[in-house]
Amino acid sequence: MPARNSSALQLLCLTNEYPPYVRTGAGVHVEYLTRELAQSIAVDVRCFGDQHFTQGNLRVQGLPFDEQAVRAPTPLHPVFGATRRCWDVAAAGVDADLVHCHTWHTLWGGILAKWLYGVPFVMTVHSLERMSPWNRERFGGGYDFACWVERSALEMADAVIAVSQSTKHDVQRLFRVPEDRVQVIYNGVDPTEFRKQVSMEALRRYGIDCSVPYLLYVGRLARQKGLPYLLQAMAYLDPEYQVVLCAGQPDTPALAAEIRRAVEQVAAHREGVIWIQQRVEKAELIELYSHAAALCCPSLYEPFGLVIVEAMACETPVVATAVGGIPEIVVDGETGMLVAVEQMSEAPYAPRDQDRFAQDLAEAINHLMADAVLRERMGQAGRRRIEELFTWSRIADETIGLYEHVLEHA
Repeated sequence: MPARNSSALQLLCLTNEYPPYVRTGAGVHVEYLTRELAQSIAVDVRCFGDQHFTQGNLRVQGLPFDEQAVRAPTPLHPVFGATRRCWDVAAAGVDADLVHCHTWHTLWGGILAKWLYGVPFVMTVHSLERMSPWNRERFGGGYDFACWVERSALEMADAVIAVSQSTKHDVQRLFRVPEDRVQVIYNGVDPTEFRKQVSMEALRRYGIDCSVPYLLYVGRLARQKGLPYLLQAMAYLDPEYQVVLCAGQPDTPALAAEIRRAVEQVAAHREGVIWIQQRVEKAELIELYSHAAALCCPSLYEPFGLVIVEAMACETPVVATAVGGIPEIVVDGETGMLVAVEQMSEAPYAPRDQDRFAQDLAEAINHLMADAVLRERMGQAGRRRIEELFTWSRIADETIGLYEHVLEHA
């Protein structure tokens, strides 16, 4: 692992999300990574919003966008907003040594910086638009633009960071990117912040019975997160424990309505189903992780799985699907349980046999929920694994090492 000796390096980081406007794991990643990087290098963050502050080596500048000036259909507004902000960054001048882009929204900015200013361009693949066909529901024809800019950026970037070996495999399978330009650097968690807590105030606030074990789900209402299959699995779950769904921020109104109907149907036949739909503050989320008997992550596409490392840092065992980067985090039988899912080839993110998948998911959950000793052992093993592999200090060192390599060969 390289020593941090790059104090003169000037980084421009482009991101859609930055606190306080964080919706996805990519936004969480950028928040913690830039904060850690700024301990060693100068970091200039340009993000989508009205943020404006400086803390030591970290400077954050939000880029506004007036949606009222857009006459295009509403689903296209994020696309025009992203391209306009990228133009604004480039037009303002780029004097950084290197630009690092996160999510497809900022990739046009990285391309312009490389073309117009000759600045080396690094991008992190948090997920691939090419493997996210449900995003057409959100963006309409803007999805095709996102796929185009993603391909263009991947094939011209000086370096590509993949958040898992699985993601690296997808990049090389789908795009013309030489292997030596793709490096795996995992997501992380701050183990001093995400750790087991004693307080139960958040549980009481959300109506959770502190005397009854609960299974926890944390995630956006998005097709790839697999929540409908967990709801389907509830028909096979033992009734002795609660199920807490920390699930908001729907991708589309149609999906929100679909999930609401499914939750109402489940709650009509099972007690102890608590659905938290509002934004949960970080301290509350850590409490929810800390006291959960287990976390369930039923994703059908998951390049990494940030909620999994957060839960494991809080000594919570995990039941998760064996897809994407999840098997690189969860050690089956040691820090949690993995559930196989055979997906339909003609619809890549639906199980071939949905009821079989629901039963398999329920079987793994019931097994773990019935064994408190096993849960404690897995929780402690998970915490040790986080401290060893998934800390932001380790990830920042690896990232700076990549920057130095890019600049040496630019």
